[in-house]
Order: sequence, then structure tokens, then C-alpha cells
Amino acid sequence: MTKKQRKMLSRILLAFLLMTILHFAPVDGWVRFALYLIPYLIIGYDIILNAGRGILNRQVFDENFLMTVSTVGAMVIGLTRSGDYVEAIAVMWFYQIGELFQSYAVGKSRRNISALMDIRPDYANVETEGKLEQVDPEEVEIGTVIVVQPGEKVPIDGVLVDGVSSLNTSALTGESLPQEVKPGDEIISGCINLTGVLKIRTTKEFGESTVSKILDLVENASSRKSRSEDFISKFARFYTPAVCYSALALAILPPLVQTVFMNMSADWGDWVYRALTFLVISCPCALVISVPLSFFAGIGGASHEGILVKGSNYLEALSKCECVVFDKTGTLTQGVFEVSAIHNTTVEKETLIEFAALAESASSHPISKSLKKAYGKEIDRSRVDSIEEISGFGIQANVDGRKVAVGNGKLMKQLNVAFEEPTEIGTHIHVAIDSVYAGSIVISDAIKPNSALAISKLKSAGVSHTIMLTGDKKAVADQVASELGIDTVYSELLPGDKVTKVEELLTQKSKNGMLVFVGDGINDAPVLSRADIGIAMGAMGSDAAIEAADVVLMDDDPAKITKAIRISRKCMRIVYQNIVFAISVKLLCLILGALGIANMWLAIFADVGVMVIAVLNAIRALHYKES
Repeated sequence: MTKKQRKMLSRILLAFLLMTILHFAPVDGWVRFALYLIPYLIIGYDIILNAGRGILNRQVFDENFLMTVSTVGAMVIGLTRSGDYVEAIAVMWFYQIGELFQSYAVGKSRRNISALMDIRPDYANVETEGKLEQVDPEEVEIGTVIVVQPGEKVPIDGVLVDGVSSLNTSALTGESLPQEVKPGDEIISGCINLTGVLKIRTTKEFGESTVSKILDLVENASSRKSRSEDFISKFARFYTPAVCYSALALAILPPLVQTVFMNMSADWGDWVYRALTFLVISCPCALVISVPLSFFAGIGGASHEGILVKGSNYLEALSKCECVVFDKTGTLTQGVFEVSAIHNTTVEKETLIEFAALAESASSHPISKSLKKAYGKEIDRSRVDSIEEISGFGIQANVDGRKVAVGNGKLMKQLNVAFEEPTEIGTHIHVAIDSVYAGSIVISDAIKPNSALAISKLKSAGVSHTIMLTGDKKAVADQVASELGIDTVYSELLPGDKVTKVEELLTQKSKNGMLVFVGDGINDAPVLSRADIGIAMGAMGSDAAIEAADVVLMDDDPAKITKAIRISRKCMRIVYQNIVFAISVKLLCLILGALGIANMWLAIFADVGVMVIAVLNAIRALHYKES
């Protein structure tokens, strides 16, 4: 809880304590009024100040103004007629509780998007007189040779002039498999150097490099993203001036008509009392409390299901979901490699995996890790010697005195070993033992167990179109889309391409429909911001994606997307029920108040009674049952 929220909670508790004490205090008249004025100002001074600022800024008619006018009216009635000031304070008190709930829900979930700045390189290594000097990337000119050591981020786009290595590009392209690079290859900034030392000749300034463009995309996308306007503010634009002018007319016109046209004595006190009662009835407490509370309850219900929604406007927009766009790696797939198949073996499959894992025992490459994981036993390094890594090809080593080669097809060709390429989609690892082909191992990024179920549930929930965007190769992307039942797939995309594609999709959707994008990587942050609703994977997703998203799935289960949509739709049904109920009762009571039939008891029901009923209805949004 923030300092501001703790302060509001203290005001709420203090006002309630003072009201309780004053209820039993044997005082009346002006002393009673002055004492009750203390909790009234404690709980409502900020609303009164906001109303005053609105008047000074010529934006008079908002909920603050109506709250102020109606509660001041209640205080005046208490002073002149009833001596009861609890109503005015209670209106402010309930309103502030609702504001605190909403503030806490939104404030707890929303963090600053500046966490994305973690991908910005702090320095670039420039070699000067045989020594490496760390300089600001913005000071590096085009054509400068920079040095990137293992574990460092590539700070600026360029061309590799010396060195070979593997680059982790998953944060930028969505490719889960590290990219092998050699002299002459283009290198993009933001990726991480995994193995060898690289010398790169820069081809762009830092401000034009890929990492800078991603940051810029997030900032611009956030500024262009639509926000649904708060219903209460829109309602108050029309409702507040209407009831204020109506109350003023009720206080002035009937007495004037009685005096001027009917030759009767004007009962000014009666009509002013009616007008003030009219204002108390008109206070939209049920709306200003139950509507935010309905959203809060919906957010709480979603949180209970492991779905973090960062604001009520996102929950409202999610209920109108029409099209869901997915990133692939880490979203629909697990984002980790594992052995998926073994083919063309001339030895036992267990032996093939064992020799491959032992040969790869010294490597930290993701493929090596997947082979060691498939082996499932502790690696005995004493069985392995003469390890030789051939960059871009694979590894050769002596295992139990036998020469083992593990790598791609290029390695087999170099060793003049005949081999067969599996037809299965994935990364193919060939193994030769003593220059004789032993078989192939297929390694792939496994699809999440619930991904197919998630797509099926989305369609049953009425989502009209599912799309997948990925930086992976077309063959891999098409196979994943086919297995999951996704309608459309776009492959081999860079971050900028994803934003462009989402822009196109946004123009194609219906006017009232919402486009949802689901992703998990830094490269997804701009798209998450640009879509109507961005959903990030919270457990394995990058910090940048989580910050840029509007909804976060805390356990990375894509099937939760349908649950989030159903929760949002239930919440919106409750919101609309409360709106119709509150407005209908208010209008009826306003008419009765204007006719003099309604007294303060009816005003209390129209205000507090309706609010209690609406709040009880709103709490239903806390609970969700799978249909």
C-alpha cells in the first residue's frame, strides 16, 4: 500500500470513529453542526477542492462537483430541519472507500514501463592502443570497430569482422535457437554474445540501432493506444448539470409562479427543502461506488485465478475481444529445447543419446543442455577427452576411446559420412561413431500442453479469429499453427514487422471489437503496447513484456486467456445491471422528490439503499466458476 493509500485509509477510519462518537454526543444546534463538520471535511476535503478547481478551470460539471453540491445540501438540510448530518458524511465516506479500492487494485498491478530500459547497453568496448575502453554507445561513430565479449550485449548494429560465436537473439526476434555468426554476418544490437569474442564494425549510429528502435516503438505505441473513457465521468457530463439546474429551478420557479401568476404566498422554505432533498437523492453514490467496485471485484476474481488485470478499462475492453494474436516462442511453446524424436539409428537409441550427451558435455549451448537432459544421468567427464568444437558445424570428441562426431549435416559432409535428413520439423543433430553414421536426433521447442486447448476454448467463447506472429522459420511456424488449429500464421518477422502487422490487423477488425496480443519477450513489448489489449506470460516472460502488457497470466497457461475473457464479460454484465438499476431508481425517486412525495427517508434509500444493493451485486464479480 502506498503512502497516499495509507493516508486515505487513515482518513476513512478517523471519519468513521468521529461519526460514531458524535452519534452519542449530547449536543445540538450550531455546536452539533460544527462538530459534524470536522469528519465531513476530513473525508471530503479533496473532493471539495477538486470541485473548486473544476469551477476555476471552467470544467464545472463532474462527479466531484455533484458530490460536493449534494452533500453540502444534505448538511444544510441537517442544519435547518433534521439535525442529521450523517447522510452527507456517509456519501463522502462510501465514495472514498470505493476510490481506495480502485486505487489499490490498479496501483498494485501497474509498474513503470521504464524497466524496459534494462535492455539498453550501458557501454561499448572500443579497442585503443591494445586496450579496451568503455565508451558511451551514443558516442560511437559509424565505421568504428567495437569489441563484444562473452556475456555482453551487442550495443550497436554492425557487421562481424572477426570472431565466431553464438548469439542469443530470442529477446529481439523471438527465435528460441541461438544464432551462429561468422565474419561477414550482420549483427543487430540488443542480442547477447554467448561464447567467442567478437569484433563488429558499426553500420549505424546508436540512435538508429535495433535496440533504440524497440524502445522508441514502445514509447510511441503507448501514446497511441486507445483508452476507454470512464463511464462515471461521461455520465456526469450530462447528469450533473441536468440535476443541478433542475434543483435550482425547483427551488425558484414554483414559488415565483405561486406569487406572480396565482396570487398565493410563496412557500420558499418548502420548495428549497424539496430542491435540497432532490440534490441528495440525485447524488450518484450507487454508481460512483458500485461501478468501480464491480471492476475491482472482477480484477480480484481474475487475480484469484492467476490473471493479473492492470486496470478496469482493460477488463472492460477484454470483454469485447474479437481477435487474439499470439507470439509463438514462450507463449504457445515452452521456449526450451528438448529431444522430440530419434531417427535412422544403427545403434540403440539409449546409446546414441549417451554418446551425444558425453561428446557435448563441455558445451553450455542450449542444444547440448537438451541432450544432457535427455540422457538423464550424471555426466562422467573422465570418459571424454580430445573435445574439439568446430564452429558452425558441431563437436568431435573421444568417448570411451571411440571417436564421436555430433553436429549438423555440414559436419557429416565434412567427415564424408553418409546421412539422411529427417522430414520432421525441428533442429536435426547427426551422430557418427568411428566415422560410421549412428543416427539423428530431432530437437524442437515443445508446444505447451494447454496451447491446443486454449485455442479451442477461445473459439468456443466466440473469438472469431486466431493469429500467430513469430520470428521462426515458416516451416516451423506452419507446423505449430496446424497442430494447434490457429487460423492464420505470419512467420520470419522482426519486432518492427510485428508492430506493422498488428497495425494492419487493427484496421481490419470491426468497430467495436478488440484485438488482443499475447506475448512474452522483450521483442513483444511494442506489440503488447500497440494492441487494444496486451497479455503477457508472467512466470517466464521478460520484465519488459510484463510492464508493457495490460493483462499478465501469472502461470504462463494460455488457456487462462479464455477464463480472463469470461471473467471480464461477467463483470461487465454486473456493471450494466448496476447502472440500469441505479439510474432507474434514481429517476423514479427524483420525480417523487420534485412532487414533494419523497422525504429524506426516501432520499436515503435512493442513495444508500441503492448503493448497498448495487455493491452486493458487484461483489458477485469476485467469484468465477468454469462453465
